[in-house]
Amino acid sequence: MTRSSLALLISVLALPASAQTIYKCVDASGGTLISNTKVDKNCKAIVSSHENTLPAPKARPAGAAANPTPSNFPRVQEDTQKARDSDRRHILDQELAGEQRNLEQARKDLAEQEATKATPDRLAPYRDRVGQHERNIQAIQKELANLK
Repeated sequence: MTRSSLALLISVLALPASAQTIYKCVDASGGTLISNTKVDKNCKAIVSSHENTLPAPKARPAGAAANPTPSNFPRVQEDTQKARDSDRRHILDQELAGEQRNLEQARKDLAEQEATKATPDRLAPYRDRVGQHERNIQAIQKELANLK
């Protein structure tokens, strides 16, 4: 090898070793210098790739709660919870039926406006109303699907 190739090889091999530690140096006037080389004896290592690495957090077992329920926490009896779930389902069914009626009426109103050859600006609120009722129906159906 030639001298320049050998010098290049040595300098490239030395780079990873010097780049692993970062030093903070404070001079006599109080100025701070951050460097990857130790400038003088007053330099302190602040980051070292091997010494300052943190271990990975310990994994929790599957299904373990972050905060378990205290033993004295009040519990609802099973029949009470079933009655509440039944009431909730009944209320959601009523809301769904009402939204479906409102959607039908909104579609009827929109059709009437379209039949009169109304301008797009005039049709916009009717279309918005139809869209709102469709979104409400989807939300209620999603809630019903989430019930046990």
